Amino acid sequence: MENTEYTLGKVKIADEVVATIAGLAATEIPGVAAMSGGVVGGIAEKLGRKNLSKGVKVEVGEKEAAIDLFIIVNFGARIPDVALKIQENVEKAVQSYTGLKVVEVNIHVQGVYFKSEEGPEEEPRVK
Repeated sequence: MENTEYTLGKVKIADEVVATIAGLAATEIPGVAAMSGGVVGGIAEKLGRKNLSKGVKVEVGEKEAAIDLFIIVNFGARIPDVALKIQENVEKAVQSYTGLKVVEVNIHVQGVYFKSEEGPEEEPRVK
């Protein structure tokens, strides 16, 4: 949590708040299919918008934050480009909303999302 001293008291920002901001900023980037809750049995668990912080791990100090994002990318997206855009957007969002300095944003690609044109959506695949 961030502890900031003001004349009237302290302001504390919960890790969950930083994780939610980071998750939302990541999903704004084209090429990100979803946040990932982890890999179970070779299938990445795809999380919707309600669970944005579950695909995010944060370590927050008094003035700095380190963030790990676990994502599923859309098939055809260029992963290095998507990852760079996520890093930039997450850093900007967390710093502007919380005032914390973001020291690192690590991207963990957990799967690839294939959307079938003829049938129901396929599950993300992990190799």
